[in-house]
Amino acid sequence: MKRVGWGDTILLHYRLAAGVGEVVESTFEGEPAVLTLGTGELAENLERCLIGLQPGETHVFLLQPEQAFGACDPARVHRLPLAAFPPEMPVTPRALIEFALPNGSRLLGTVLERDAKTALVDFNHPLCGCPVQFEVQVLEIRAPANPEPAPR
Repeated sequence: MKRVGWGDTILLHYRLAAGVGEVVESTFEGEPAVLTLGTGELAENLERCLIGLQPGETHVFLLQPEQAFGACDPARVHRLPLAAFPPEMPVTPRALIEFALPNGSRLLGTVLERDAKTALVDFNHPLCGCPVQFEVQVLEIRAPANPEPAPR
């Protein structure tokens, strides 16, 4: 039976939890995700967990912070003027906000605090510095359009 490899497009369910506690994201209750390994749709360290799995296989990976999203970088925490946020955007502590960058990419930030004129935003991954539980169920492997080499 075929096993998941770099460049494969796979259909899967996954669940991410902080440690063995709070579920941060899950597809098990809805539609499965479709992603292609090596394209950055999923963090590279999580993609590595999928390599070698077979359709029908379910696995739970318990990852230490350095195996998942790494340590938090204080240089990725910035104080921004409230004028930088669209008026309809809720700028409240713990809010996750997606920012569009000039190059077309997106950056996710978590509001840590807000005062009358500014908000302190953390652009580290919300699970940085945390152990992570990554549960996956591979449903299907689809043939890659253009197989890609493994990330370096």
